[in-house]
Amino acid sequence: MHYQFKFNLVFFNSVKKQLIILCLLQLFVLLAFGQDKPIPYGNNPAAGKYYDIRGFKMYCEVYGKGEPLLMIHGNGGDISAFTKNIPYFSKKYMVIVADSRAQGKSVDGKDSLSFEMMADDFAALLDVMHIKSCYVIGWSDGGINALLLAMRHPDKVIKLASTGANLWPDSTALIPSYWKGERDDYNANKNKTFTTAKEKNDWKIFMLDWLQPNVPLSALKQIKCPSLIISGDHDLIVLQHTVLIYQNIPEAYLWILPNSPHHTLQAHADEFNKKVDDFFTQPFHIWN
Repeated sequence: MHYQFKFNLVFFNSVKKQLIILCLLQLFVLLAFGQDKPIPYGNNPAAGKYYDIRGFKMYCEVYGKGEPLLMIHGNGGDISAFTKNIPYFSKKYMVIVADSRAQGKSVDGKDSLSFEMMADDFAALLDVMHIKSCYVIGWSDGGINALLLAMRHPDKVIKLASTGANLWPDSTALIPSYWKGERDDYNANKNKTFTTAKEKNDWKIFMLDWLQPNVPLSALKQIKCPSLIISGDHDLIVLQHTVLIYQNIPEAYLWILPNSPHHTLQAHADEFNKKVDDFFTQPFHIWN
C-alpha cells in the first residue's frame, strides 16, 4: 500500500504540473494573439451606439479620450473608412466617428438627401452628445460636410481638415473621366424603376453626388476656423478646384500629397495622421 500511494501521488503531481503548463500556454496564446485581433471599426458593439437625430437613428462609435475629434466618411461609405486613422488619433483625442444619414448602419428611408441636411445632422449629433465644439476630419463627401458644418455651425468647429472635397458637381470640379463615368451611370439608370429599399437608397446616394453640392466660392468666407485643405496629385477632384477652395477660406493651408489618389488618408495614412495632428495642435500662421 505504501508504494502504491507513493506512485499515485507522483502520478497526480505529474498530471497537475501538465495541467498548469497547459493553462499557462493557453493564457500565453490569448495574450499574444488576442491583442493583435483587429478592432472591427464600424461594427463594434463595445464602442457603438445609436442616437436619435433629426428623424432617424445615427450610428456612432467613440474611441479614446481627450479633445473631441469628429471624422466624416465619403459617399456610400461608413466608419470603417477610418480604420487606418482611428488608432492614431484615439491616443490623444476622443474620436467620434459616425455613419452618415442613409449610409452604413444609419438607415434613412426618406427620398431626399443633401449635404446641408447631413451637416445639420452632425451638428445635432454633437448637441445630443453634449459636445460644444470639436476638431473635424472629412474625406470626399465627408470633406464637403466638414466645410458645410463650419459654414452653417461655425461655433461647432475648432479646426477642420478636408480632403478630396468639391463645391459643385460638374467636370470643372471632378476630373473629366470620372464625371463622364457618373454621366454614363446616370443615363443608364435614370428611367429605371427601383423596387427594393437598397436599390432606392443606392440611387439616392448616387444622385447626391450627381446633382450636388452647389456651394458658391463666396460662401467659404463664412468659415472662420483654421482649415487644412488637402488633395492628392492624382485625386478625383481637379487640382485647380482644390486650390480655389483653399484661396477662398480666410484662414487656410493647402496640402497636395504627391503620388496620391483620392483616398489620401488611407494611401498615405502615417503621413496624413501626423500632418493633420500637427495642424490641429500648432498655432495657425498666415504666411506672407
